[in-house]
Amino acid sequence: MLSVVVFLPLAAGLVLLVLPRPRDGTVARTWVAASALDLALVIGLWAYHPSASGSPGAVTGPLAYEERVLWIPSVGASYHVGVDGLSLPLMAMTAVLFLACAVHSLRQRVRTRAHAVLFLFLQTVSTGLFCALDLLLFFVFFDLSIVGMYFVIAGWGHGRPARSALQFFLYTFFGSLALLLGFIGLYVSSDPRTFDMVELAGQTPLEGREPAGGLVLLAIGVGLAVKTPTVPFHTWLPPAHTDAPAAGSAILAGVLLKMGTYGFVRIAMPILPGAWSDHAMVIVVVGVVSVLYGALVALAQTDFKRMVAYTSVNHMGYIILGLGAAGLATGAQSGAASLAITGGVTQMVSHGLLTGALFLLAGVLHDRADTYDMGSYGGLAARAPRFAALAAVAFFGSLGLPGLSGFIAEFQIFAGSLGPVPVATALALLGILITAALFLRALRRLFLGGPGPCTDRVGDLSARESAAIAPLLALAVLIGLLPRFLLDRVEPAARALAALVSG
Repeated sequence: MLSVVVFLPLAAGLVLLVLPRPRDGTVARTWVAASALDLALVIGLWAYHPSASGSPGAVTGPLAYEERVLWIPSVGASYHVGVDGLSLPLMAMTAVLFLACAVHSLRQRVRTRAHAVLFLFLQTVSTGLFCALDLLLFFVFFDLSIVGMYFVIAGWGHGRPARSALQFFLYTFFGSLALLLGFIGLYVSSDPRTFDMVELAGQTPLEGREPAGGLVLLAIGVGLAVKTPTVPFHTWLPPAHTDAPAAGSAILAGVLLKMGTYGFVRIAMPILPGAWSDHAMVIVVVGVVSVLYGALVALAQTDFKRMVAYTSVNHMGYIILGLGAAGLATGAQSGAASLAITGGVTQMVSHGLLTGALFLLAGVLHDRADTYDMGSYGGLAARAPRFAALAAVAFFGSLGLPGLSGFIAEFQIFAGSLGPVPVATALALLGILITAALFLRALRRLFLGGPGPCTDRVGDLSARESAAIAPLLALAVLIGLLPRFLLDRVEPAARALAALVSG
């Protein structure tokens, strides 16, 4: 079943490729149907996932729906997939976002087939990475995501798409090379040699072996930090987002950035727990700097899409802060470490939903008036009330208002981090104030006051646009009000991981 979930979108893409000159409507309906079916299968996996039982994982509790087939016998690499409480929420978020982008792109008329096939390919790559339990398999999906997004930005972007796509590719490909170097270091140090994450987490092959453990963590950390991205590896993100199409930005921010933070909880923390704890303060500092820098630079933006891009640096910083604080927690603070990790995973899901919605809303503005400049708009609440209402929900969710998913995630991160790193947590709290200021300022510029030069060109959301964006925000509200359905999946895996790292 898990392999069906992973490769169903790719199979639909291949069907579209072999069809002789399919009509645009046929392509769009096939893309939506494949994404909807994949989401239905993920919901089935969620419903029958054993949250407290199943085959034992090395660190993160029960693994469900495991499949393992030998792939490259000479190096011990295998097609090994499975899900637990860390990966299943991200798989579900991925399926939801890709379906939203498919609905949003129903009116796509530029190279429709290639556009749909690329997104179906990216869906398979993203889902496969979140359930991969072999380092080489993880790396293959990681690299293929770079290739797919490069063509999305270059082929359907605006502004200077070729330059932004090339910058994105070079930065993230450099990160993937560092990541591969770290994976080879883990392979060489293991006995017996293997790329299997479960076996490596059981061995912890570099435990007590410094400086080798620190160097391997550095290589893996740099590779994942570029993808996340954290300061100072974030400079590829704003131009890539600004010039990417709306659906591409939603997937880039909502899904691809999570490959970095997910790699920390899936690979770096369980396989290198000692090195992670030894260097956790450096990780905390990187997280706090990303929180404050991302918020301050976002505050200075007048371009709506660029502002949202910098808030991603801010929100990813909260996750890095929580994961670093978990490494500094002592054995007596394992509960705090578990809370911080749970908050980090919840933040990955929350950010994917809210920021995905914000980028689709930004795409609506660009479709209407061909600009993201907030000074060109004003008084949109009167002309586009549905647009204004959904944007307000996304703004308030992103700044952490109670009742929305951002509050649940950030509260857990801060509550779990306060004991191990009180000063860093206090500094990171300032990020919420700055984020509140920038989103409220954007709300005033776009929706209140007198009309701007482009206000008359902006109509309200169509039924298609509302159907793509509203469900993302409805899920953010659901998580904010009734988070238990999500936390019941995440907490067992987070507790097991926290016990290892804080021990």
